Amino acid sequence: MPVQLRSVCLYLSAVFSLLLFGLPLHAAPDSQHGIAMHGDLKYPPDFSHFDYVNPDAPKGGHFKESSIGTFDSLNPFIVKGTAAEGTGLLYDSLMARALDEPFSQYGLLAQQLRVAVDRSWIEFDLHPDARFSDGHSVSADDVVFTFDILREKGSPFFKSYYAGIQSVTALSPQTVRFEFGDSTNRELPLIVGEVPILPQHFWAERDFETPSLEPPLGSGPYLIEKIDPGRTIVYTRNPNYWGRDLPVNRGRHNFDQRQYDYYRDSTVALEAFKAGEYDFRSEHASKAWATGYTGAPFADGRIIKEEIAHENPRGMQGFIMNTRRSMFSQPEVRKALALAFDFEWTNSNLFYGAYTRSHSYFSNSEMAAEELPTPAELEILEAVRDQVPPEVFTQVYRAPTTDGSGRNRAQLREALGLLKQAGWQLESGKLVDGNGSPFTFEILLVQKEFERVVSPFIRNLERLGISASIRIVDVSQYINRLRQFDFDMVVYGFGQSSSPGNEQRDYWHSSSADMPGSRNLIGIKNPAVDYLVEQLIAAPDREQLVLRARALDRVLQWNHYVIPHYHISAYRIAYWNRFAHPEVSPAYDLGLDTWWTKP
Repeated sequence: MPVQLRSVCLYLSAVFSLLLFGLPLHAAPDSQHGIAMHGDLKYPPDFSHFDYVNPDAPKGGHFKESSIGTFDSLNPFIVKGTAAEGTGLLYDSLMARALDEPFSQYGLLAQQLRVAVDRSWIEFDLHPDARFSDGHSVSADDVVFTFDILREKGSPFFKSYYAGIQSVTALSPQTVRFEFGDSTNRELPLIVGEVPILPQHFWAERDFETPSLEPPLGSGPYLIEKIDPGRTIVYTRNPNYWGRDLPVNRGRHNFDQRQYDYYRDSTVALEAFKAGEYDFRSEHASKAWATGYTGAPFADGRIIKEEIAHENPRGMQGFIMNTRRSMFSQPEVRKALALAFDFEWTNSNLFYGAYTRSHSYFSNSEMAAEELPTPAELEILEAVRDQVPPEVFTQVYRAPTTDGSGRNRAQLREALGLLKQAGWQLESGKLVDGNGSPFTFEILLVQKEFERVVSPFIRNLERLGISASIRIVDVSQYINRLRQFDFDMVVYGFGQSSSPGNEQRDYWHSSSADMPGSRNLIGIKNPAVDYLVEQLIAAPDREQLVLRARALDRVLQWNHYVIPHYHISAYRIAYWNRFAHPEVSPAYDLGLDTWWTKP
């Protein structure tokens, strides 16, 4: 046989053998210590700790926080029940997120990983020392079990969020492999890395779907020490925590105990804080921040009041209209109702000028659509040109503005014109449809403090002939009604990360519109939105992620799905002066688990 022909035959034989036995034609990817959504990792393989921690922070102390409402469950993964605050302290995930990078993760339960070049699969090698708090090793079978049970019996959110996972396989006791059906979704390898891993042996004889106050088993830094159902839960730092010396944990989890006390409402909770009943408070009400944080403890320095700037996208908070209701099904009507909310008057008279108006679903970030679309963005939008409002291409969206006087007559006249276009008419001071049925709806609230924001809005609606009422319910009823989409309008926020991805399906995609428990509270079923959500998830790099987020933002804006509220780009916090935190704060989080008790 000629040498050349023999070489060809040997080559073909080798290729046939590789294909026959399923072996890769290319070298396997190298193992690595972390993974970034886009670009390079900040921290090298030999890093000792994150930059935003004090690696020598002293351990000890008891740290108390507050929560509003009640709890009747310790299982945050299911639809039923109201889970207690802080249950995340019980669990570890495969990877730990760096809070000073847009979206990067480093090894926690996983000592190292390998990921396909096209991100169609990822493998994790578990840390040989990883243990649950009862001493059982964390195995690849536990990882497989976690994803199986969350998708089969967990909240419907998990089935949607992990829909791109084709298979989860234990290759060995310490190695687990995820195969993805869609290799264009660069986020999936990171999504699976941040899931709390559950112990298969613990849940083997327990009903995962039934709420329970039995302390669950995890592998995380804390254990449950005490429960007073509905009132208090106390976590204690596990002295035998397997991962305490890992680089991702150094300088973190410094308190011996962390406690959450429950209060009836925010007013009661604030007074309890000032009386020293708990240690730390993050304030969300501008009036309280401006007027309530006074008295001797503040004057003499026993309580520290501080604002810490951050770089987090603020997402969109607003009046959320349930488009499953016929009166909110038309964009003209939704736009008209937005004209009745006088933000300028509200900000000046109720919020002490503390807030910035939200115009974007990605406020406070480079992903906000704040200028006309660029040529590169137009290429993305061209595919849905015939399915979106023309303003998407020609105008920059801005939520309605007033002069702040409280007499927004021009806006109300415009609103009435839009309502007439949509088939509504004023008759004897009442807005009615073609059948004579009045325009009336209910605004569902869980926080009594929002009454002062809603009441002026209702007065403006009355001037349009619309009758709106307020219903305040307890936390459990509120959660259940939202899960079943049993509301007309609510005050709600759609939070955003610095690297949006799969969660956008849960917010806006048609597939989640009729799924109880999803966050598509609006009920959006829009092919153009579906297309742009999938484009965003499949973004190959940061530049395309930003462009596709802006394109999605525009389409959501010009469909007038919400009545935008406002945002602030700093944490407003107060704490008793027996605690300290690092000088450098993480860009994308408050980093409360890096604080410590002063010696």
